[in-house]
Amino acid sequence: MPNISIKDLKNKPIHIVNDFNETDKIYVFSFWATWCAPCISELEAISEHYQDWSEELNMELIAVSTDDSRTQRRVRPLLNGKNWPYRVLMDTNQKLKRALSIVNIPYMVVVKNQKIELIFNGYSQGAEDELYQSLKAL
Repeated sequence: MPNISIKDLKNKPIHIVNDFNETDKIYVFSFWATWCAPCISELEAISEHYQDWSEELNMELIAVSTDDSRTQRRVRPLLNGKNWPYRVLMDTNQKLKRALSIVNIPYMVVVKNQKIELIFNGYSQGAEDELYQSLKAL
């Protein structure tokens, strides 16, 4: 993962490498935006299973908003209505997105022991089952 800091919802800097480095823990970075319907569908679908998955697999999903300065003010109202269990980070200048060469969202990067293990691009209904099976295999 790139050696980059981005901010959380409280505007606190979060260092991607240093803050997500627990040994053998699976980190799923899900890149999304308020205007991206498939992104929201994906995060909604995963949220239904998240509690079980996080306990069973020792995993954490980090929802990385790629909303820019024009749309970032929509993030909090959307989150208030969702009750998602995820940590949400704001990649407002898209530094992390660019560093990972992400073109289209939804985009998911699965990291374990500081190494990118899996990448998922796009979302269709039921893809969360494939994600779960892939995470179990790590």
